[in-house]
Amino acid sequence: MSDQRPTPLLVLDVVGLTPRLLDHMPRLKAFAAAGSQANLTTVLPAVTCAAQSTFLTGTLPAEHGIVANGWYFRELGDVLLWRQHNGLVSGDKIWDAARRAHPGYTVANICWWYAMGADTDITVTPRPVYYADGRKEPDCYTRPPALHDELTEKFGTFPLFRFWGPGADIVSSRWIADATRHIMRTRRPDLTLCYLPHLDYDLQRYGPDDPRSHRAAADLDAVIGPLLDDARQEGRTVVALSEYGITRVSRPVDINRALRRAGLLEVHTQDGMEYLDPMASRAFAVADHQLAHVYVRRPEDLDATREALADLPGVDELLGDEGKKAYGLDHPRSGELVAVAEPDAWFTYYYWLDDARAPDFAQLVEIHRKPGYDPVELFMDPHDPYVRLKAAGAVARKKLGMRYRLAVVPLDPSPIRGSHGRLPASDEEGPLVLCSTPRAVSGRVEATEVKSLLLRLAGLH
Repeated sequence: MSDQRPTPLLVLDVVGLTPRLLDHMPRLKAFAAAGSQANLTTVLPAVTCAAQSTFLTGTLPAEHGIVANGWYFRELGDVLLWRQHNGLVSGDKIWDAARRAHPGYTVANICWWYAMGADTDITVTPRPVYYADGRKEPDCYTRPPALHDELTEKFGTFPLFRFWGPGADIVSSRWIADATRHIMRTRRPDLTLCYLPHLDYDLQRYGPDDPRSHRAAADLDAVIGPLLDDARQEGRTVVALSEYGITRVSRPVDINRALRRAGLLEVHTQDGMEYLDPMASRAFAVADHQLAHVYVRRPEDLDATREALADLPGVDELLGDEGKKAYGLDHPRSGELVAVAEPDAWFTYYYWLDDARAPDFAQLVEIHRKPGYDPVELFMDPHDPYVRLKAAGAVARKKLGMRYRLAVVPLDPSPIRGSHGRLPASDEEGPLVLCSTPRAVSGRVEATEVKSLLLRLAGLH
């Protein structure tokens, strides 16, 4: 234990950053050139919740338990994505290790996942207001509670509908960056974690090689610049890293529809709409980008499930017990089988066979009710000539304090051009770690090494 103050850190999670995109980000590229840069070996699945949990614990999903952005909670009989409680993450967190070395070490988490309930000193995380009449309004959760009104007064309400959905854009990352700068300036935390999601949007919409995606990288670079300036003035060491690279895709894979056609997946019907019945299904999949956990209720149904998926176009691997173990994904929360998509493919969550029977939430931005990830929420339905009129009407009702349904999401997955989740085929398409300290990183850094790297840069390891 040392009496010397730790070196303060700023850790930027620049989602989707790759060597190719760095060429469109002059400030960040100059930062890396003056400091150090390495390729980062990510985890399977290469998705936010799993990767961030590995960064902060130094362990793989088999140990920390975050096997995807969501999974089937067998004890509840329900599929739940995007939970927020840090108690779901097992293991020794970076702040636990830091405080053992330096009691009183302070941590600010600005929008990294599993923030709620974490033993951090300062927390900001997206959290809508769910009114009793069914309305959902943008907002965030903060600790300490007084920080909520302070940030709202300075920067406006957290822009939830610019953080995800058809309107997702640079506004949300700018708000997060501004909040981070304010917290560093006024609270001086020893470790500041900042999540910048902007590259997630246009890269999934248009693909990583589209000029609009390159423009998104340049826009985010302009937002990052003042963060780097503030950190330098405050004497902070800066680490910028990414969880995954987004690669070009062209093929949606309807894995649940294949299981349904094989007689393994069951639905129940209410008001003419079909809902997945996970408790009654012999097998179903929780789709998460390019990986899907396939839950098989009884061992005797494993062979039939394998047979239903073995020749499904777009499925690259079907991992059983040994395969999961090889990737560090052998955790009780994982599916009995894990499907990995081919490089140009990704998994839909769709389970209905007739769009007329789709549940009403299918056309909403509804991340908590869909039994799988839905990137199509980034689009408005191009086949609906009244979609913008509907959106305007919903916004008008919202402003009047009335209930509203923003049913604008298409049921056609074909527009998606970028995805992630499988391990990258090359370093050019994979994630990076950059550091303001020369020679701090080089060659390759494992995701499991990020925690120890940060402790070392802080002078605690």
